[in-house]
Amino acid sequence: MFLEDTALSLSWSRQEFSGLDFGDRRLNDRLIDVADALASHPESTINAACGDGSSVKAAYRLFDNEKVSSAQILAPHFERTVDRMSAYRRVFAIQDTTYLDYTDHRSTQGLGSIGTKSQNRWGFVKHTTLMVSESGVPLGCLTDKVWVREGFGVRDHKSKCLEEKESYRWIEALSAVKSATPKGVEVIFLSDRESDIYEFFVEAGETPFVIRGAQDRCVDACVGKLSELVRRQEVAGEFQTEVARRGNQPARQATVSVRFTIATLCPPRRRSSGAETLPTVEVSVVWVLETDPPDGVKPLEWLLLTNVKVSTFSDALQRIDWYKQRWQIEVYFKVLKSGTKVERVRLATKDRLLRYIALLSVIAWRLYWLTKINRHASDADCTHVLHDHEWKALYCVTHKTQRLPEKIPTVSEVVLWIAKLGGFLGRKSDGNPGVTALWRGWQRLNDISNAFAIFQNAGEGGTTDKSIL
Repeated sequence: MFLEDTALSLSWSRQEFSGLDFGDRRLNDRLIDVADALASHPESTINAACGDGSSVKAAYRLFDNEKVSSAQILAPHFERTVDRMSAYRRVFAIQDTTYLDYTDHRSTQGLGSIGTKSQNRWGFVKHTTLMVSESGVPLGCLTDKVWVREGFGVRDHKSKCLEEKESYRWIEALSAVKSATPKGVEVIFLSDRESDIYEFFVEAGETPFVIRGAQDRCVDACVGKLSELVRRQEVAGEFQTEVARRGNQPARQATVSVRFTIATLCPPRRRSSGAETLPTVEVSVVWVLETDPPDGVKPLEWLLLTNVKVSTFSDALQRIDWYKQRWQIEVYFKVLKSGTKVERVRLATKDRLLRYIALLSVIAWRLYWLTKINRHASDADCTHVLHDHEWKALYCVTHKTQRLPEKIPTVSEVVLWIAKLGGFLGRKSDGNPGVTALWRGWQRLNDISNAFAIFQNAGEGGTTDKSIL
């Protein structure tokens, strides 16, 4: 059903932004044209992607237009995300925060601090909820908040009420996703240590979540701490997991032990709202700890909190597998920053940048989806992800031929060919192509397929069904 919903009867942007309404049809069409151009050349500047002078001028006018808001740009994408969610019984809602750095754009007005005073970095804070299927297909974003910090200093001071703190963004996003979730779809929230906020647990209620704990909270009628409780549990089992490369430390296989228990969390004391206003919360706790890390390497350790009861080792492994999906949003942010070069643009003002960031956030999802579809629909007809002229141009260039195949290639085949355009060698030891090779290959494919379409149209009088000339 996912592939049927994304078949290319229209340009991807016209489908994705269906229902867009700036109150001016010309503006609507302009955004779709700009989206197609930027998505086709994700690593290019606005000038290079849009090509001719009039298109470049139209793009800059779009981002400078007061009739256009980032909320309006994102709204149709949120609606399509909900539509895609409807095809699944269970999906993951993955929240995270990133920083967009425009420090080197000295003349840009309206930026805020994104680091310490000594770092002196300037830009925006961006908090996103990415929706992902159980099998790992990115379905789109469902919340996206970008804001400017004022000055440097300590965040979330204890004297502030929760609604005034930056950390409230986790609860806002949780509430928004719950409200938008289609009937019959189970959403499981995944997030990292920053979301370990007591009010988050309360707001979730019976909505499933798995988060990485950060606070050593009081448990069991405040007679102990969470860390003490989990250490008293017996090891339920062990398993091996991949640990990604970090800095100078190579990727490795880690053997980890698993302990689990059930804990009743005691509410914290808030100066702005007394502890009596918050109920106790029961959670299952899963502690994952590397048993024999290499010398000088910090052991892998996760303390996971979930309101989905863990009674067996098998339950614990499932919750761990759910949490592993959290890395998807890290890759999405990588695509946004490295794939679309969102931090490179120079638009001089905050409002122009916010509109541009909103559009690039949707394009980044599209690029990420293209890199993942091979693993989830490898045998499907490639026309689900490429237009007719695109796959034909791709085939002819990669096979150095003018003659087309008897059978339409599969998604798996075309994804490999696109990756090779982006520098992927495709050796047996190389594994699956990564996102960098795929988005670079995608950019080359757009240039190649455009040229192919021009030459094909010019030579239509002498073509046959199996040859481009």
